[in-house]
Amino acid sequence: MNDQNIVTITLLETSDLHGHFYPTDYRGPGDKPIGLAKLSTIIQRERSENSALLLIDNGDILQGTPLMYHYAKNDRGGIHPATRALNALRYDAAVLGNHEFNYGLELLTKATQESSCPWLSANIVKKVDGQPLFGQPYRIFEMEEGIRIAVLGITTHFIPNWEAPAHIQGLDFEDALTTTQHWVKHIRESENPDAVVVCYHGGFERDPATGETTEPLTGENQGYEMCQQVEGIDALLTGHQHRLLAGELNGIAFAQPGSAGQAIAKIQLAFKQKAGGVWEIEQKMAELILVDDSVTADAEFLALFAEDERKTQEWLDQPIGTAEGDLSIANPFEARQGDHAFTEFINRVQMEATGAEISCAAIFTNEARGFEQRITMRDVVSNYIYPNTPKVVLLSGRDIHEALEQNAKYFSIEELTGRLQVSDSYMWPKPQHFNYDMWEGIEYELDISKPVGQRVVKLLQRGAPLNPEGTYEVVMNSYRAGGGGNFDMIKGKPVIREIPTDMTEILADYIMRRGMIRASCDRNWKVVY
Repeated sequence: MNDQNIVTITLLETSDLHGHFYPTDYRGPGDKPIGLAKLSTIIQRERSENSALLLIDNGDILQGTPLMYHYAKNDRGGIHPATRALNALRYDAAVLGNHEFNYGLELLTKATQESSCPWLSANIVKKVDGQPLFGQPYRIFEMEEGIRIAVLGITTHFIPNWEAPAHIQGLDFEDALTTTQHWVKHIRESENPDAVVVCYHGGFERDPATGETTEPLTGENQGYEMCQQVEGIDALLTGHQHRLLAGELNGIAFAQPGSAGQAIAKIQLAFKQKAGGVWEIEQKMAELILVDDSVTADAEFLALFAEDERKTQEWLDQPIGTAEGDLSIANPFEARQGDHAFTEFINRVQMEATGAEISCAAIFTNEARGFEQRITMRDVVSNYIYPNTPKVVLLSGRDIHEALEQNAKYFSIEELTGRLQVSDSYMWPKPQHFNYDMWEGIEYELDISKPVGQRVVKLLQRGAPLNPEGTYEVVMNSYRAGGGGNFDMIKGKPVIREIPTDMTEILADYIMRRGMIRASCDRNWKVVY
């Protein structure tokens, strides 16, 4: 704004970077429109144009790429790459995301202690004294003309549903909405700031424009409720859902910049001084700055990680074995419609590692391509992208039936053509292919022409109907074992065994020990419509 009596404060937010510093997805060559190095170029431009600026990361920075995995599992020397990034770009604050805990508290604590900016999260507290994990729920920033901006950090409290208990031992995760209400009230009354910014590693459970429910109201995402129920918020920076959002709801400017560094969120608060010297917000503006072909990566920033990247690429290209037969995924959608050699391989490895009689696994993304004849570490981490550990859960036959009904919701039939398609609920607000499992150790059939909840038309084990009251040992990833993905029938069920090793390591070790793996497919299940 051009009014000389107006002072504009600019907020820049990154979120869900998931370790993407380089403009690559590590699956193949080519410069991609992603990565913090490209956002660095945008950040420098914004700093040159806006003298009063706060740069905040909204969580999920420590996990997600081979670079981060290699550092966490094979290196841990020197300052954590994420910390180097935060320090180099002069971040003013960082907020804890759910994936910050994936490699344990020791690594997380190391990253936070080495950071020059505070790590905020008001609702992740220590059991022993109820204090925030790293001591700071919020931070007050004094900007131009003495304008005081309060930044409150909040994290989705659903973490115990996903994370390994050993990684969050001694911690409580308090309700995000009620914690926000408490701290915003406290900040307003005790700090008297000119603006309150809530930086929430969580998203919107409803469409911000219409209020319509976009996902189950589990409490995982409470951004809409925050805008409607919490008084005193001026701006809400969100994440976790990997959505691209910017706008205003109930007078609160909000934004969410997607994932992997595809965009940066920008909110500007324009202040005007009133009688008595009080600053009041005259205008709020929210937008996303997308990375496009015109944005080049910051070479100086990338130089900070050159040795880490060299080690990672060397590790990724190591051959670990060969495949006999076809383990490639030509079409992920088709591979989800009937038993496939690649998913059978994952399930067989899980069953052998744990001794379970039944297994379920997913093709996590549509970028998964399975294995060619020569298998490298890059192939393993490109297909199995999450640091999950296998858990054996004790389920009843009824639980398994309900889980398969939940899986069947993945599909719908296109009205005009009659073709099978992915249901909207699995594509919005973000693709959730990772929430569709394929099972081994049972024989089943899903008929998508049937109504939802009545699609499991065959469910057998060794040719006999599965006993609804019987109990079965089922191995699955740790995310699913906690009920993640709306699998409430699994949540809270007894975990009778757990292998505290990432599946990527288990898979790589399995291949290396054998040298060669053979494709097999027993066609134990299919989808019809």
